[in-house]
Amino acid sequence: MSYLKLILKNPFRNKTRGALAIVGIAIGIMVIVALGMVTGGLKESTTSTLKAGAAEINVMQTGSSSMGSGRVNESRVTELQNISGVKETAGLLKATNTSTSGSSVGTSSTGTTSGTISMGSGGPNSLGGLSVTGMDPGKLSLAGIENVTGSLYETTSENQVIIGKTVSTNLNKSVGDTVNLFGKDFTITGIFETGNFMTDAGVFMSLTTLQNLTSNNNTVSTIAVKINPDANTTEVSKSIETTYPNELSTTSAEAIAGRMNSALSTIDAATWAISLLAIVIGGVGVINTMIMSVFERTREIGVLKAVGWKEKRILGMILGESVVLTLIAAVVGTIVAVVGVVVLLSLSFGGTIEPSFAPEIFLEAFVVAFVVGIIGGLYPAYRASRLSPTEALRYE
Repeated sequence: MSYLKLILKNPFRNKTRGALAIVGIAIGIMVIVALGMVTGGLKESTTSTLKAGAAEINVMQTGSSSMGSGRVNESRVTELQNISGVKETAGLLKATNTSTSGSSVGTSSTGTTSGTISMGSGGPNSLGGLSVTGMDPGKLSLAGIENVTGSLYETTSENQVIIGKTVSTNLNKSVGDTVNLFGKDFTITGIFETGNFMTDAGVFMSLTTLQNLTSNNNTVSTIAVKINPDANTTEVSKSIETTYPNELSTTSAEAIAGRMNSALSTIDAATWAISLLAIVIGGVGVINTMIMSVFERTREIGVLKAVGWKEKRILGMILGESVVLTLIAAVVGTIVAVVGVVVLLSLSFGGTIEPSFAPEIFLEAFVVAFVVGIIGGLYPAYRASRLSPTEALRYE
């Protein structure tokens, strides 16, 4: 048997112990890969707000806690177009649906046909709490909506909406179906997908219609501002705030994406801490496995040294066996993580959040596994290499 084949075979002489060591390391690797794929996917989703066509600046009422909580006079939408560097503007009114009813046709307990079935607040198909945005259909590109299956709602329509892919999946709704919003039935004319998980979880309708439904006539929540290609986002933002002091404040899409990515980086750090704990536990398992392996093979190692094997060769063999265990664990952990994340995101988010398959995520996992293998096998390998041939041969 060759030296390499010996290294590959030895870790599995005791299959149970080898399998337990692999499972211990695989758990840590699985956490690293799974959370790396999820946070990477979220980062890619947030940066989609910076794609061509979407607004670079969001304008809101000064002092409002978040986009959508304040109210801005609708006349400012037109006035902002006069500011240097501004190419296009659009007013958006944001609201939360208060209706918890669906619009599917069903049968009541008495056997008669009912036009509305109550889905119940908080149920899997509940419309309660759904984000609704009112916007001119000709300006939807400023919200990042460019790909729509079906057609857009009409500006003057009072009963048409388009819904995001996530809403369509979760509520099992398609073009032509109806949804009940604010106690009124709306026909779905299109389904959009932006790649931004928050936008795709909402509904868009005519601005005038939502203003009437929510009694917010002549006001909007935010103003989306698209700037000229040669304009500077910071300078345009300052111009808006200077022109309307104590009334309007601005935030850039890039800054929003940056803050979200910063929060995700914090999650990354926390996941590494969790992963480190799992890896330490797995590493202890590797050390225990290799020490027991060395004890059981003391006479064998003594024979190898007696026939001329050098200490470096013994050291390399034990370290190699340790690395083989951890690299197999890396493969197992990676496969489980990939399958689990793909299935979980598909079921939970309807495929809106795409997992990240960045090479560095998998590279990190295998580097960690390799390092754990080296560290975990170092002491057992050193102990084996220092065995005296005569004492090893006498070992019972």
